[in-house]
Amino acid sequence: MHIDELGAEQVATALSQLQQQYEALRQNNLSLDLTRGKPGPEQLALSDALDGILEGDYRAADGTDTRNYGGLEGLPEARALFGSILGAPAEETLIGGNASLTLMNNIIDLALNEGLRGPDTAWGNSDDVKFLCPAPGYDRHFAICEHLGIEMITVPMLDTGPDMDIVEALVSEDSSIRGMWCVPRFANPTGCVYSDATVERIAGLGKLAAAHFLVLWDNAYAVHTLYEDAPPLASIREACLRQGTLDCVFQLGSTSKITFAGAGVSFAASSPDNIAALSRHLSFRTIGPDKVNQLRHVRFLQSLDNLQVHMAAHADIIRPKFEAVLATLERELAGTGMGTWLAPRGGYFIAFDTRPGLAREVVRLASDIGVKLTPAGATFPYGDDPNDCNIRLAPTFPSQADVEATAEAFVICVKLASLRQKAAA
Repeated sequence: MHIDELGAEQVATALSQLQQQYEALRQNNLSLDLTRGKPGPEQLALSDALDGILEGDYRAADGTDTRNYGGLEGLPEARALFGSILGAPAEETLIGGNASLTLMNNIIDLALNEGLRGPDTAWGNSDDVKFLCPAPGYDRHFAICEHLGIEMITVPMLDTGPDMDIVEALVSEDSSIRGMWCVPRFANPTGCVYSDATVERIAGLGKLAAAHFLVLWDNAYAVHTLYEDAPPLASIREACLRQGTLDCVFQLGSTSKITFAGAGVSFAASSPDNIAALSRHLSFRTIGPDKVNQLRHVRFLQSLDNLQVHMAAHADIIRPKFEAVLATLERELAGTGMGTWLAPRGGYFIAFDTRPGLAREVVRLASDIGVKLTPAGATFPYGDDPNDCNIRLAPTFPSQADVEATAEAFVICVKLASLRQKAAA
């Protein structure tokens, strides 16, 4: 029954039962954690062959000794392989260290303090620098802006991606807006895939916005499908080429959730001029990346086709975890009016919305019985969810049994918070 249809006596009865269930969970001394989207141990084991795969042969295809300095933009074969994930040619791709977050930070630092086309183009020459942040979104994107003193403007997320009517109006009216964050396929945390029309409109922002506007196209889940029918993502590069805006987009990705999260490779793709500018910027920070790791990844993954097989093995491991959470939500909360959620076809998260004003209370209730959830508000700039409703669930890392136990505990907390709110109204 929908919560709005419950009478006072029904609410009181349900609350009494839920309180008993909640206290029973407290007595179980739970220690469960659904906070971060990390690969589980079984997923990491899929890439154990990386260790020793070079067998003492450190020569790249062109004869480069990967143990030595140099090669700032990456091995040619690595640029080709990982550029293909982003739909970009090797010459428009740069390979970084283990974290794409580092590349993002470097790109924004470059644009802010040095300028993509020299000092006169630096964003920092202006008194105000702002970034559009589709939300719910990725907390670490927001942390970069906050750390660098960039003002964040929240843009609502739709099922098709950012609300482009709002985005286009904002960039047309405010020249201090210098960029926008995007997680275009299986968005963190909603799991949506940007529609073709949204991709095309994002590619056109460079013609509406201030000079040297940048879209940070963090395609972190480009190959992370859970089901074969997962929707594809239109090519932002092809859209930019049609509109003459390739300078306005940096695509990013990594193998963090493909091979070893702490020992992978990251990659960026953009226009040749942007890649050259980024390379110059990086030259003051390093003499060369870890080419040995690049080479072992190329030999391990080999091709885009082999990568797809590898990712299918990942999906086989984590799909049951997603399905367990979604089945529990559907069984316990569908039709109750106590929450809404999406069933993603890929990615690493499930986004759950409580009734307005309850996310923090649900997280608190869960914490009190030993269930750790991502802090309420984390998916919004400055940690401020105006409706206090969004909670990001990350089911990949825990065991199947722990995921199932956490889901059961979570719905009890949602019900308890919802009915208490109803009783107090």
